[in-house]
Amino acid sequence: MTFQVFDTTLRDGAQREGITYSVIDKLAVARLLDDFGVGFIEGGWPGAVPKDTEFFRRAQQELDLKHAQLVAFGATRRAGLAAADDPQVAGLREAGTPAVCLVAKSDLRHVERALRTTAAENLAMVGDTVTHLVAEGRRVFLDCEHFFDGFRFDPRYTASVVETALAAGAEIAVLCDTNGGMLPSRIAAAIGELTDLLGIPADRLGIHCQNDTGCAVANTIAAVEAGVRHVQGTANGYGERPGNADLFTVVGNLELKLGMRVLPAGCLDRMVHVAHAIAEIANITPDTHQPYVGAAAFAHKAGLHASAIKVDPLLYNHVDPPVVGNDMRILVTEMAGRASIELKSRQLGIDLADQPETLGRVTRRVKEMEAGGWSFEAADASFELLVRDELADQAVVRPFTLESYRVLVEHREDAAVVSEATVKIRVRGERVIATAEGNGPVNALDEALRSALIRHYPALRDFRLADYKVRILEDSHGTDAVTRVLVETAGADGRDWTTVGVHPNVVEASWHALVDALVYGLSRAEVKA
Repeated sequence: MTFQVFDTTLRDGAQREGITYSVIDKLAVARLLDDFGVGFIEGGWPGAVPKDTEFFRRAQQELDLKHAQLVAFGATRRAGLAAADDPQVAGLREAGTPAVCLVAKSDLRHVERALRTTAAENLAMVGDTVTHLVAEGRRVFLDCEHFFDGFRFDPRYTASVVETALAAGAEIAVLCDTNGGMLPSRIAAAIGELTDLLGIPADRLGIHCQNDTGCAVANTIAAVEAGVRHVQGTANGYGERPGNADLFTVVGNLELKLGMRVLPAGCLDRMVHVAHAIAEIANITPDTHQPYVGAAAFAHKAGLHASAIKVDPLLYNHVDPPVVGNDMRILVTEMAGRASIELKSRQLGIDLADQPETLGRVTRRVKEMEAGGWSFEAADASFELLVRDELADQAVVRPFTLESYRVLVEHREDAAVVSEATVKIRVRGERVIATAEGNGPVNALDEALRSALIRHYPALRDFRLADYKVRILEDSHGTDAVTRVLVETAGADGRDWTTVGVHPNVVEASWHALVDALVYGLSRAEVKA
């Protein structure tokens, strides 16, 4: 069978403490994962989580996936209820996805103590639900929750859950190390014992590992070496407790260490961009020491390493960094990054291949700004404006110039808090002053700026502030810390774009991001300044 890479960032990964995805976030993450080339994207639990139901509804119109199939997640039918009559199963049908991933108890102790039903009824729940969804035209995967713990406790019953699912038409039975307590040798041994017991090939099985022993990636690779051809994981290893198997590390190991083609051609070098962009959307600082994708993954200090690298970079790199979209760094010098910037610019429709001087200027500007805390990984709109500023024939003309702005926050006697902003700008030769109130200083500033511009640029009515994130940058502390602001804006056509601002003053950082958002949106709408 074709190898299956199954991503569960939007479902299992979203259980990480501190992560809360909006529907727009989930749509953006899905596009990034599809760009990376995964085969399946588990989007959430429709019917049980309202936000996930909305995500699947919007996905039908707004996602144009090129590589992946969208997967709805849910449980088997409830005890004593027909699958066709179960409201939760109906939610899976109504999600409209080509594939469904069901979760079922496979440890008899959980069946009896947590599910509070009988062993026989649990098997019936699995068989009935799989049969029903297959009959509805869905591809069905079954997550065997607590498989490895259950297999050690009662191997025959746990194996019967797998057997029932496959007999009912499930494409893959996924063996889950739900508690994350397994080691690679035990994973491989259990898979061998299971396939011998049931007389099935290992390629009918999948693997899903939590990282409680720090072995989730190693356990996943051990399962593949034992014959499994379906792996589940999350971007950057996100998930509850210590997380899940990091899908980027898993894929890197499969492609580059085991020589297995698990992604479509040309997708592997998107790894770093996708990993960092998802981290920005999740509002989590990227792990600089993460395998393959971390900024320090191919970083070397001066000395013996640097001397050898001058002769041959691969002497001290386990793979060639650009293969996964990364760069090698010698820590006593600046990282060039020209190739990454050229590639990113090309993706945005700007070809710098024959413009080395422009490419050099853009690279220097990006590096200088990155040193000050800027990051363009999840802010394509700001990056595109920066690049176009260096191109005389493609520069985006700013629709206004700022004279000044002022923001006031008033805490009144009745405990009401009111924010008011005033902006003074020059637009098309006219001096405009506008004042607005908002539910916070940034909202007030946004409303005042729009009010000042709307008469000249009616297209602004179609722009909506969709999301706003603030991060305190590392190595800066206290109330005077440097902040990075990400602003996501949605247009009337359903497309959205993200801009960034950095400053010790959070309002000024927000101003930079807001201005870029409006400038980029107007340029997209081809409105002349």
